[in-house]
Amino acid sequence: MTKTAMITGATAGFGAAAVRRFASAGWRVIATGRRADRLKKLVEEFGTDKVFTLAFDMRKPDAIEAALATLPESFRKIDLLINNAGLALGTAPAQKADLAQWNQMIETNVTGLVTITHKLLATLIAQKGAIINISSVAASYPYPGGNVYGGTKAFVAQFSLGLRSDLHGTGVRVTSVEPGMAETEFTLVRTSGNQTVSDNLYKGANPMTAENVAETLFWIATLPPHMNINRIEMMPVNQSFSPFQVHREGAA
Repeated sequence: MTKTAMITGATAGFGAAAVRRFASAGWRVIATGRRADRLKKLVEEFGTDKVFTLAFDMRKPDAIEAALATLPESFRKIDLLINNAGLALGTAPAQKADLAQWNQMIETNVTGLVTITHKLLATLIAQKGAIINISSVAASYPYPGGNVYGGTKAFVAQFSLGLRSDLHGTGVRVTSVEPGMAETEFTLVRTSGNQTVSDNLYKGANPMTAENVAETLFWIATLPPHMNINRIEMMPVNQSFSPFQVHREGAA
């Protein structure tokens, strides 16, 4: 029986790679995002019987509601929700950060994620489906400039555990996937399109790819239904943990 996945943030990075991985394996995929032109390319690649697209802004609950109402019958029985839509904005310390950027991250990474999850819970329970939330290693390991982004991803990780507890006995699986360094458009978005900063960050680091993460998502989704991966943290081998920061009084 063909299964159906909804993947948010499908216009680039992990989301686009996940659409391709699931669709190529025979799943029906609902791909969502703001950039309709990019979503259209996924339909052209796999066809309307495999990929259905919904273009909306995750920060607008009414837009989410309206988009879900347009799903054709063949795509309504959603077995898997991959909450991938999210972003980081800015690298400044908290005392110099842009409040508008903080609010945009919260509205997208937290409010949008919980809104679409809430609207699909009844369907996922009926299907005994699964929820995979994309968090980050920033949920566990703070770093300078990570402030609100790390806070939103910590929320995602904890929300995943809360869902897992509440959905006990329903058959619904819930996983928090927490990637580290992966070369996508992530840093370009964070730095307002600064390609040099992005290139320098990943240069020589042999970072993970969007396809590496998508393969992990597919593995989790296709495990036997009696198994649940509560959370999984992923990093490239060349990324690990820094020493604590220490400020010396009197130092320049």
